[in-house]
Amino acid sequence: MTGTWTNWGRTSRSTPARTVRPRSAEAVARAFQQASRDGLTVRPVGSAHSFTALARTEGVLLETTGLAGLRGVDRDAGRITVGGGTTIAQTARLAGRFGLALSNLGDIDRQTIAGAIGTGTHGTGAGFGPIASQVVALQLVTPGGDVLDLAGDDPLLPAARVSLGALGVVTAVTLQCVPAFGLAAEERAEPLDAVVDGLLDRVAAADHFEFYWFPGTDLALTKTNTRVPLDAVGPSASRLRRFVDDEVLSNGVFELTCRVGRRAPVLVPAINRLAARTVAERDWSAPSHEVFTSPRRVRFAESEWAVPLERLPEAFEAFRSALRRSRLRISFPVEVRAAAADDSAWLSTSAGRATGYVAVHCYARDVRREYFRIAERVFAGFEGRPHWGKLHTRGAEQLRERYPRFDDFVAVRRRLDPGGLLRNRHLDHVLGPL
Repeated sequence: MTGTWTNWGRTSRSTPARTVRPRSAEAVARAFQQASRDGLTVRPVGSAHSFTALARTEGVLLETTGLAGLRGVDRDAGRITVGGGTTIAQTARLAGRFGLALSNLGDIDRQTIAGAIGTGTHGTGAGFGPIASQVVALQLVTPGGDVLDLAGDDPLLPAARVSLGALGVVTAVTLQCVPAFGLAAEERAEPLDAVVDGLLDRVAAADHFEFYWFPGTDLALTKTNTRVPLDAVGPSASRLRRFVDDEVLSNGVFELTCRVGRRAPVLVPAINRLAARTVAERDWSAPSHEVFTSPRRVRFAESEWAVPLERLPEAFEAFRSALRRSRLRISFPVEVRAAAADDSAWLSTSAGRATGYVAVHCYARDVRREYFRIAERVFAGFEGRPHWGKLHTRGAEQLRERYPRFDDFVAVRRRLDPGGLLRNRHLDHVLGPL
């Protein structure tokens, strides 16, 4: 037996019969074969940053962190291949060694690349799809022990890019990169109503635009990132200033205010107003991955919903109104982003439509399930698709209505895993039983 496994956000835990850490595709195949002989199911896990029960198992927990590192680089094509257990931070650094960069990233870089693409992780920017859209090839070890190298127009690749760990274990990923570039960031506190009214124009005009809103306040904290040549990156904030802004204020002080809000909820509105008005406004520039991502030391639980981009302002206002009526006091900010339509993966949350995203969070020590239920009720009414790695209660029948290729994916799952070696309750809930 092994000890209890818990995810990063403390929202899912289980006690697997055993944990394995393979270091090669062949070792993954052997782990599948041994689990099958022992009558155990298998669930892969990377950095454990998914908030759902995707990785929960009482069978074999297959940790992919041993499948990390650079596997190859094609300088002429601008592509790198890394092990599926390589973190996004490591992947960005490896690409940088060759003068390359990922074209877009989310705001956390601790996930493994396989886990990030497998759950549809994305950044922001009307011209950019999710990380999975940058995948041009991958290696997949199926529950039957076959090692599949998928590339080009392979019919399995659109299923395998965003696959929830339901088709096998992704042991290597080839990413189409771009020449390394910088980002010039502008961070401001602005009136919320004006930001929402002009949201679609701001999204269209900027390379990368997003905003945060502390519930109960009338201010939006906007972040506009402009792509610039790497050699045009000017002097950025000093290390001391970056440390104060990103670690002391965004993490240390924020942790303290979350704890205060948990113990004295009546203070949350005042704390949120203070946070929104005292956030540091700044202009700075750095290599792209340093601007896209930020340290996240304060643990939280999260739900995120993808709606048609043109409905994003209306959906946000509906959620804002519903939250006001609920009288819940939430200390964590709401995050609003956008992404391009993505046809690279059948289960991409932006499949077939330009997409707006609204992410709602709770402090991990003070998770309000009613808050997430409010978000789900509101955004489901706007053709919402839940992020595959974040909290929701949607089942297979509801999700089938949102994804035109849902049944095609289910058919591939049944073909590659006919015995249900990768099953768990959560997968059967969101994809249907085998």
